[in-house]
Amino acid sequence: MKVATSAEMREIDRITIEDIGIPSPVLMERAGTAVAEKVAEIITGRKVLVLCGRGNNGGDGLVAARHLHNRGFQVKVVMLAKPDSLSQDCKAQYQIVTNGGLRVEVKQLLSGADLHGALVVDAVFGTGLSRGISGPTAELFRSVNESGVPVVSVDMPSGISSDTGEILGDAIRASHTVTFGLPKRGHFLFPGAEYSGILHVADIGFQPGLLKSDLVRAQLINKGYALSVLPERPRNSYKGDYGHVLIIAGSRGKTGAAIMTAKSCMRAGAGLVTIGVPETLIDIFQTRVTEEMTLPLPDNGNGTLNCAAVDHILDFAVQQADIIAIGPGIGVSSDTEAIVKRLVEVSTIPLVIDADGLNAINDGGAILKNAKSPIIITPHPGEMARLMRKSGFGILEVEKDRMGTAQSFANDKGVTVVLKGVPTIVAAPDGDLLINTTGNPGMATAGAGDVLTGIIASLVGQGLSSLHSSAVGVYLHGLAGDRAASETGLHSLIASDIIAYLPAAFRCLV
Repeated sequence: MKVATSAEMREIDRITIEDIGIPSPVLMERAGTAVAEKVAEIITGRKVLVLCGRGNNGGDGLVAARHLHNRGFQVKVVMLAKPDSLSQDCKAQYQIVTNGGLRVEVKQLLSGADLHGALVVDAVFGTGLSRGISGPTAELFRSVNESGVPVVSVDMPSGISSDTGEILGDAIRASHTVTFGLPKRGHFLFPGAEYSGILHVADIGFQPGLLKSDLVRAQLINKGYALSVLPERPRNSYKGDYGHVLIIAGSRGKTGAAIMTAKSCMRAGAGLVTIGVPETLIDIFQTRVTEEMTLPLPDNGNGTLNCAAVDHILDFAVQQADIIAIGPGIGVSSDTEAIVKRLVEVSTIPLVIDADGLNAINDGGAILKNAKSPIIITPHPGEMARLMRKSGFGILEVEKDRMGTAQSFANDKGVTVVLKGVPTIVAAPDGDLLINTTGNPGMATAGAGDVLTGIIASLVGQGLSSLHSSAVGVYLHGLAGDRAASETGLHSLIASDIIAYLPAAFRCLV
């Protein structure tokens, strides 16, 4: 399913009204009816308090109020704006409501009696909000939240940015949100995801082709998406059909990162996996691998790679490998920095760069523009902030606009970005954006990122594009984590559990 911005949804509205010819009041009637139907389905009492703003979101609320009143509910409407300031369509609905005898008050503060025993319909701002909420409106929002009454928000909880999920000053916390046509980005980006409650997407008559068109670039990574791009394995295939992945990982004290990356790569279906490791640690690795192979590489005598290793890596890659994954546990040094930069500039096969591999890129990602092959990077927010190389741009700035940050970097540097976090975002250089729908807090544990690197590299080796490998990789990674958490609980989940439950995740796609 596609996920829209407020601007994209406005364009769909415009085309529907101006080009297709469905009048705006018709769409408003359908939207308000959908809200009323959801309220009638979930309400436990008879009292409904509808809060309406001055714009079309308020008009949707007025339609809902009218239909609920007609169904016999005890409905009260509170307008937060004077009637002469309402939008044209909202004013028309206000006139219909007052003509029908509904109780309407114009005020900006609520009493305990207003809220007691009520279900609140929040139709104050919707998706177009860009300014911060303060003053009496913020106080009203706080009074609704503190009352503990159930809330159904119209399109978007008021006070939440529909594009970033950011709280704009203050916001209403909804129990349910009824949105129209398509979900919005802010429904899935935190904290907006928490404030949206249970999300319901209502069909109000937009043409399906319009909702699926390239007007909207972002979409959800769900089971349907994963099934559509994950290739089948023919009965007459052999291991060479599923890629040879070369993993450059591990150093003294961090051998586990290399092992987890390799194990997850095998579990995700790679035909062959070779781990390139510092030669002084080869005996340690030889005792820990089974299906995987090892490639000893020149090191500095202390269990970290020497820059001379890059020629060995390239020679092996040219002859045998289909993709290189580099970074987990390799450490940070001038040698590893030189290796990563040389691979970026010279490698003719795809690269997945993670962890210490990203730490080796200290030029703001400028070198990535020189790549001869597709590159996938998998930063967490801290790494992403450093790669952006903007003054005053830190983790908080990344989290305020996860999708915009990932997209701008992908566009500028020509790489596929897997921005790890909640939710994980995949951004492609051509503008495609994907939002993952799997995963849980138990996966915030050491090694989980190494597992993801192995899964993504495995899928690239099996022939999927950078975008599809990244998207299906994060989906399966999260799904395996969800399966594992159902058995271990959130607190006891460790990265190797994610590997162990990868088979169960794949079975979900059969």
